[in-house]
Amino acid sequence: MKKRTDNFDKFANQKKGSAIKEAFRQEKKKIKAEARAAGEEMRKKKIEKMRGVEEKATSFKPQAGGKASSFKPQASSKKSSNKYSKKESKPEVQPTDIPLKNTGTDEQMPLNKFIAHAGVCGRREAADLVKEGKVTVNGDKIFEPGYKVSSKDKVIVKGKQVFLQRNAVYILLNKPKDYITTANDPQGRKTVLDLIKGATPERVYPVGRLDRNTTGVLVLTNDGELAQKLTHPSFEVKKIYEVTLDKPVIKKDLEAIMTGITLEDGFVQADAVGYADDKNKHIVGIEIHSGRNRIVRRIFEHLGYDVKGLDRVMFANLTKKNVDRGKWRFLNEKEVRLLKFMNKSFVRKSSSR
Repeated sequence: MKKRTDNFDKFANQKKGSAIKEAFRQEKKKIKAEARAAGEEMRKKKIEKMRGVEEKATSFKPQAGGKASSFKPQASSKKSSNKYSKKESKPEVQPTDIPLKNTGTDEQMPLNKFIAHAGVCGRREAADLVKEGKVTVNGDKIFEPGYKVSSKDKVIVKGKQVFLQRNAVYILLNKPKDYITTANDPQGRKTVLDLIKGATPERVYPVGRLDRNTTGVLVLTNDGELAQKLTHPSFEVKKIYEVTLDKPVIKKDLEAIMTGITLEDGFVQADAVGYADDKNKHIVGIEIHSGRNRIVRRIFEHLGYDVKGLDRVMFANLTKKNVDRGKWRFLNEKEVRLLKFMNKSFVRKSSSR
């Protein structure tokens, strides 16, 4: 009987699954805290060592026999230099916090903000990446999202170095007629750059082209990498146009556009097409990812229609909402991030067809 009781007591005193999990969590938390503390201690030593070198380099001694000079050396600590770097590095225009390449500014900011401004993800997601130990700064693993860094630091996220890029500019223009989509024109015609004069001191270029008489959404930027992505056929970026024609479009022709037609430079197929208004069959909406020259005009001309008006109402995730014809605005941080990472909502999957 005593033996049975002992066995029962042994069974009853065993840790339950939830208790084991909690103990495991606490142990993991303890290990992380110890690693964080060790890393912080190592960083403090590095900073103290660097400050000692800087103080030695900036020390000033008057010449023998002379009075002490009123000369004051530049502040040696990072804290004092950063106090003024924010003011000095502030650009005339701040269209967005996401940029092109490392600009060399020594402005300090929280690590999660740095990652977000490098276009990797939002600040909240960046904070999670830091807490999970997926970010290193100058070779040290950092666990604090608020840890201060600048563009001089080497920041690596998931094994890939990221850069704070302050000078990139992203502009959305609602292009009017009679403006050509080039940086300059030997014939002296009006260009889209005339419409954004004074917007930024940076030199920007239109992404892709719209015909002289085509209106609507156009992106201008100095981010060459993004421009290449948005125009490269492999990404199949979505574009939606509103087409005004000289006569009503018959249903059979809409079906032909969806099935695909062969033009002089090859086969082309729309992703979607339909009447913009059932009461007015002169106006058609067409979604297409092809970036071939004058492709929409040529599709309808091939079917015997004369295009009276062509307006691009959407490019990638961008529309001309709240932007009047001939006006422009800077893209916000979220819009730029979606463009940079080719959001699935506006990139067609070729495997789906």
